[in-house]
Amino acid sequence: MKLSIVIPAHNEEGSIEPTLRSLQAVLERERIPHETLVVNDHSSDATASILERLQLEYPTLRVVENEGAGGFGFAVRKGLEHFQGDCVAIMMADLSDSPEDLALFYRKLLEGYDCVFGSRWSKGGTVVDYPWVKKVINRIANNVVRMIFRFRYNDCTNAFKLYRRSTIQGLQPLLSPHFNLTLELPLKAIVRGYRYAVIPNSWHNRKSGESKLKIKEMGSRYFFILLYCLIEKHFSQGDFHKRT
Repeated sequence: MKLSIVIPAHNEEGSIEPTLRSLQAVLERERIPHETLVVNDHSSDATASILERLQLEYPTLRVVENEGAGGFGFAVRKGLEHFQGDCVAIMMADLSDSPEDLALFYRKLLEGYDCVFGSRWSKGGTVVDYPWVKKVINRIANNVVRMIFRFRYNDCTNAFKLYRRSTIQGLQPLLSPHFNLTLELPLKAIVRGYRYAVIPNSWHNRKSGESKLKIKEMGSRYFFILLYCLIEKHFSQGDFHKRT
């Protein structure tokens, strides 16, 4: 099963190279057939030139330009339109997600699951240097989601997840233009009946650049997606459910 990794990148000149080198080293060591698809999201720094150089070194590295509207969700959706593998992981360009964890996700998916979700807050998970304000908001938001949808998974807003190609196709249409896509994908997968596994994963704060997530701008967008998925769950009468 070929693994694709979609990585959105906006002004990541200080992080993208160590991220890709670390990822490549682990995937080659684990002998996982793969492609890495970086979506350059309107970068104005040296990100594009770094990617051009690395493409000469890594045949499995592909770069797609996000020529439309910018934003995390638009960039990831661009990658989800162009990946070529049998399954696809969404990872960050700042090395906050662990390539070692990705290998574990891949092995778990091979057991027959439709998707594999990471949890930074479960037993065995690791969080290093997580901003405390974001942590408080994160835990409140995820607990609200759990209570509303009545499931045990506690890290829906974690972007680091792995999906089969058929699962991504079954989650269409995708609506989120921003970081609320991290909530839309797993909620739709759960509501539509896809089989998922949860694995503890690690998270380390970026060492270079700045986070693109702006909390003040995202509240209403997350709420929109939550409400959309809640309406689908209760009123769609199973129209979008996984077909077996």
